[in-house]
Amino acid sequence: MNQRIIGFDLARAYAIFGMFIVNYSFSFGSIMAPTDSAGYFMSLFTGNSTAIFIICAGIGVSLLSANKTNLEEQKKLKSKILKRSWFLFGLGLLLFPWWSGDILHFYGGYLHFAAFILFIDKKYYLIFGFLAILIFHSILFVIPIEKGWDFTIFKYTDFWSIEGFLRNTFYNGWNSMFPWLSYFFLGMFLGKLDWQKTSVKIKIFLTGLFLFLGIQTLRYFAKNDFFSLVWKDYIMAEYYPPYLPFILLTMAFALMVISFCIFIGEKFSKNYLIQALSKTGQMTLTHYVLHLTLGVIIFAFLNNKTYTGYLEDEIPTKPYIILSFSVVFYIFCVVFSVIWTKKFKKGPLEMLMRKISG
Repeated sequence: MNQRIIGFDLARAYAIFGMFIVNYSFSFGSIMAPTDSAGYFMSLFTGNSTAIFIICAGIGVSLLSANKTNLEEQKKLKSKILKRSWFLFGLGLLLFPWWSGDILHFYGGYLHFAAFILFIDKKYYLIFGFLAILIFHSILFVIPIEKGWDFTIFKYTDFWSIEGFLRNTFYNGWNSMFPWLSYFFLGMFLGKLDWQKTSVKIKIFLTGLFLFLGIQTLRYFAKNDFFSLVWKDYIMAEYYPPYLPFILLTMAFALMVISFCIFIGEKFSKNYLIQALSKTGQMTLTHYVLHLTLGVIIFAFLNNKTYTGYLEDEIPTKPYIILSFSVVFYIFCVVFSVIWTKKFKKGPLEMLMRKISG
């Protein structure tokens, strides 16, 4: 069990590093196609890091429900998860005016859904994941995906209205319930597997690899105009809108990364760096908020930038500067995690959440 936890925490540590890069790029860089090696490298994290972050959240919820056969235990766990969902939802809304790409209030929504299906057969998680994708694609025929958005600065214009809030939350927000719940449900399914079996790690890795290669092959043909322009745009879409090819591609990548992290966690569980990264992965909530507050303020100050929370209209910061700062700030977070966990078992925000939820 200890090795299993280390592996999942390594995946979380990877995911939060990628989110540093993606979020700093959005706030201070350019969202256009990369033109240099640093920019291309950073673009590889777009979507993949968020997918792993959400899938690992689903895994964590599944692990909490393991061996809870007593009805009273199940009721207490459901209550605890509901309280955590409200905490994250509220924290995300507090953060939203500062950071418009917040994922925490969506994360709270995923948890809220999960609380009601914790103890069903794991096969239904995959069915629910498919339905989340299907519902999103069905709504596309009813509501234009761009409704509510000002894409010149990527601002959601009516977020604080009832209609806009519901639309953003369930349909066309950055990580809306549909289809992003599919990642969370996939994580819940993965959390029910016996990762101590070598065969499970191999099967999950190979599933991810074959799916990844399949979608990349499809995209190769799309790039070379084997499809109409409409289908090409659908197949090549990245992050937004989160069409099916993007979802499958990022899920596939996540399956490979998570299974690889489990393997690394097993083989090198006593390694100091692996332990440090594991501690970092255990504090992803704290690091998420930290990089969007302290990290953003420091970056803006060092580069004489004006932070707005939206796509900037100033000259974009060069990719290698963003990448360098992301690496340095990540190292700071790793060191902070190691020092903090010498005295406390959980990160600051993790402790607060658990104190509130019980």
